Amino acid sequence: MGLSVPMSMPLSGAALRAGALEVMVFGGHLLLYPTGVCQEKVTDRPPTTRPPVLLLHGFTDNRSVFVLLRRALGAGGRHVEAYNYSPFTLDLRVTAHHLARRVEELCERTGQDRVDLVGHSLGGLVGRYYVQRLGGDSRVRTLVTLGTPHSGTRVAPFMDAHPLIRQIRPDSEVVTELAAPAPGCATRCVAFWSEFDAIMIPVSTARIEHPDLCVENVQVTGIGHLALAAHPAVIAAVRRTLDGPGLAAVTGSDAASVA
Repeated sequence: MGLSVPMSMPLSGAALRAGALEVMVFGGHLLLYPTGVCQEKVTDRPPTTRPPVLLLHGFTDNRSVFVLLRRALGAGGRHVEAYNYSPFTLDLRVTAHHLARRVEELCERTGQDRVDLVGHSLGGLVGRYYVQRLGGDSRVRTLVTLGTPHSGTRVAPFMDAHPLIRQIRPDSEVVTELAAPAPGCATRCVAFWSEFDAIMIPVSTARIEHPDLCVENVQVTGIGHLALAAHPAVIAAVRRTLDGPGLAAVTGSDAASVA
């Protein structure tokens, strides 16, 4: 299924605008990065009727990338946490096992049977591996991915010496495992992708294409990779995704123009 979150800008200037926005977001993220280096302190909060949300950052990143998204998701009383996995991770499958333990702990602490996962870039792939290969679909109601290389990306071939980078190549064992049958997978998957995502080569790799999964692929126009975790229109669409069964309400009027 393919849906769209259009931005308010003429197509002829979209690439330039998207590039400028990426620079702005990158600059802001550099300033915030030190604030997210440490694992957050877990605090008890009053129970809610909605599943808690766990945020998963991307490669070499940390929870600070979700400052705006986290604030928006938690505004309605939803319990939101971010999981910092090690920047020295060499195997995303190991991280997925760690994620499984964190999800169990979160369910026990909040009294909920299921959680929602939102992953940016590599974080989305970690979440999907947990859901699809480690039985995480019994715990994860909805998996939202933002600019995640579901079919592998060919970006930065000079980085192939890094084991984790090799795992996100189109011919890797991890990508092959995720393409394997997954009958009965109970998790709803929603993948946001953008035609100006320079990390996704080709850009269509950020879509989930799997016959056994319940999938909604949402195209976001006019923004790049980093902005997928910070743009108001995407944040609003993620909120609607977690609040309801579908994205039918996503229209051009929902998209904020990028100043």
